[in-house]
Amino acid sequence: MTKLLLFPSLVAKMMPTDYVGFTFFVGCMAMMAASAFFFLSLNQFDKKWRTSVLVSGLITFIAAVHYFYMRDYWASFGESPTFFRYVDWVLTVPLMCVEFYLILKVAGAKTSLLWKMIIYSLVMLVTGYFGEAVDPANAWIWGLVSGLAYFAIAYEIWLGEASKLAAAAGGNVLASHKILCWFVLVGWAIYPLGYMLGTDGWYTSMLGKGNVDVAYNIADAINKIGFGLVIYNLAVKSQKD
Repeated sequence: MTKLLLFPSLVAKMMPTDYVGFTFFVGCMAMMAASAFFFLSLNQFDKKWRTSVLVSGLITFIAAVHYFYMRDYWASFGESPTFFRYVDWVLTVPLMCVEFYLILKVAGAKTSLLWKMIIYSLVMLVTGYFGEAVDPANAWIWGLVSGLAYFAIAYEIWLGEASKLAAAAGGNVLASHKILCWFVLVGWAIYPLGYMLGTDGWYTSMLGKGNVDVAYNIADAINKIGFGLVIYNLAVKSQKD
């Protein structure tokens, strides 16, 4: 009882019809379960692939912690937890970009590719946060910069240096790289769409406005857990070769 009185926000009531809150809770549980799976599987891999699987576990673990707080914030205030979501993204999205570098090291990927991908992702996220929370009056400008950074990532993995390295590696690496590319192109597309629905700009007259937390939560779980499972599958196949 004492604990409940000291931390009342941790037991904020969630209504049975609160589907947004439900997706926050499910997202937290799904990513925590994925983290346990990735961490507990580490010993079956050699050093070459252990780091990649470890990063996958870190991505889902960081997301699970943030989803715990986002669920509580939503239940307490009924507002989209923009700050917590961007803190989550600014930690996990660069790590997802790191995964491309890690699997392409077998083909000679250099640290320049790693830093390029990290910088693109940080520009995309920081400018997105400024547009949503700091300077919403100029949201379309910040969104444009964020979108350009996103397309720079997409170009790099589909047509740029990362694509060439994947082709050189061939086999399981190439197949996994292509799946991850589709995650970025299709799975990440919900994020710029959500940004436009949550801010005012020239696009508002066409798309309108609305809460996209449910879509964000589902997309986050699919993208982050899916990314990790692709890496895990690649590690398993590579161990057998």
